[in-house]
Amino acid sequence: MLIAAVDVGSARARAGLYDAEGRLVARAGRGFATLRDGDGQAGFDLAEIWQAVAEALAEARRMAGASPARIQALAFDATCSLVLRTPEGAEVIAWHDHRAHAEAARLGAIPHEVVRRAGGTVSPEMQTPRLMWLSGNRPDIWARLVGLRDLCDELAFLATGRATRSVCATAAKWPWLPDHGGWAEDLLARLGIGDFPRAEPVLPAGTAIGPLSARGAAELGLERGCIVAAGLIDAFAGALGAATGMAVLIAGTSNCVMAPGDRPVASLWGPYPGAILPGEAVIEGGQSATGALLEAIRALYPDAPGHEAILDRIARAPEPGAGIHVLPDMRGNRAPFGDPLMRGVIHGLGLGRDDATLDALYWRAAVGVALGTRQILDQMGPPPGRLAIAGGQARSGLMRQLYADATGAEIHWQPEDAVLRGTAIAAAAPRSGGIRAARARFAREARITRPDPAGRARREADRAIFLRMQAHRAEITAMQTAMQTAIQTGE
Repeated sequence: MLIAAVDVGSARARAGLYDAEGRLVARAGRGFATLRDGDGQAGFDLAEIWQAVAEALAEARRMAGASPARIQALAFDATCSLVLRTPEGAEVIAWHDHRAHAEAARLGAIPHEVVRRAGGTVSPEMQTPRLMWLSGNRPDIWARLVGLRDLCDELAFLATGRATRSVCATAAKWPWLPDHGGWAEDLLARLGIGDFPRAEPVLPAGTAIGPLSARGAAELGLERGCIVAAGLIDAFAGALGAATGMAVLIAGTSNCVMAPGDRPVASLWGPYPGAILPGEAVIEGGQSATGALLEAIRALYPDAPGHEAILDRIARAPEPGAGIHVLPDMRGNRAPFGDPLMRGVIHGLGLGRDDATLDALYWRAAVGVALGTRQILDQMGPPPGRLAIAGGQARSGLMRQLYADATGAEIHWQPEDAVLRGTAIAAAAPRSGGIRAARARFAREARITRPDPAGRARREADRAIFLRMQAHRAEITAMQTAMQTAIQTGE
């Protein structure tokens, strides 16, 4: 028996095959495009994503030499992108689309438990403000909706033909409170958006949805006996697949810290009961577009080297760009400020475009990202002694050392992909005695990176400047607001 896990990220679908003991047998990926328009909106083509999923699964099977009959379990994780389904077809709003920032601000002013669990200020990356935007700006689509789901749940629907929702996505991104009776009908009525389709059962991660449909099996190249289980949002899958008993940093296109917690904290998301494991609640603190910032800098190089090549070069000439300081909020700040309109700051940048200059900018942006992670951990409570890490940034030993030095925590990293592993755990759960038993079976030994005293001292000096720059940014923003008010009032 082999277990299949599919992770759909911001630009790529990845498939992993595992044996019953949790050993990774094969992994493959296929890319897909982001669709953008002139208003800063972003989306995906669902058919293209599904094709990428099928091709990644087929390639992983080929690498493993596995027949379709050997794949007996499957689950999906995905970004919190929103899939709109009408009789005419489907449309996907990308997770990082901020079209609903005005609606998010309006929702954030309402005293309600849904808002409280969004940290007191609602992100436009949540689904509720998107529902508000759709109802107000796309009434033609709103009136014809036959389905409205998170991407991980839509992928399970395409595979099985059975409409369900995962507790993970529904508790974390929708106006659904698992410990308060489910859907927040009072809030939905107040917002005038209570008529969207939502009759699907809400299932904990790792719950069997059912076998592949005839169509799903044909399109994925698998057999109908393969059981599909409820999945998770990608970051939550990473938390499930990373080292247990500690907070987890998912360091990818964006960064988020997942930690146990059962009470709301300002600017943090949650608590979300049962979002990963039944009977346990989790809180989340996020940084938008962190890996995306590093990718944007990588694209500036004349020869566009890979991230690994850049980091290897930086490791041979440590601490480049000491005069450069970066606030990495290029697409807003989720925590601790909860401001999607906030923007980043770069201090000390010259005009060079050579590798050395860009290496310096890349490294100092990475330092800024790590200091932002430290700020989230400070918001969560006492500094953790241990921090598990997963995601693309975790593959670099230099980045793991940076996070250790910036946070003061031991960094625990399991070399195999934690996001795919977490999704494989969900897939295996129906055949393994439940999700906790599957997690124990899939656990792997972690590599530990400890803080370096000299590195800690450098990061503490950087942090003092980081905080001062944030204060300066706030002062400038206040001055700009005052000037705009004066212009508008004629004073």
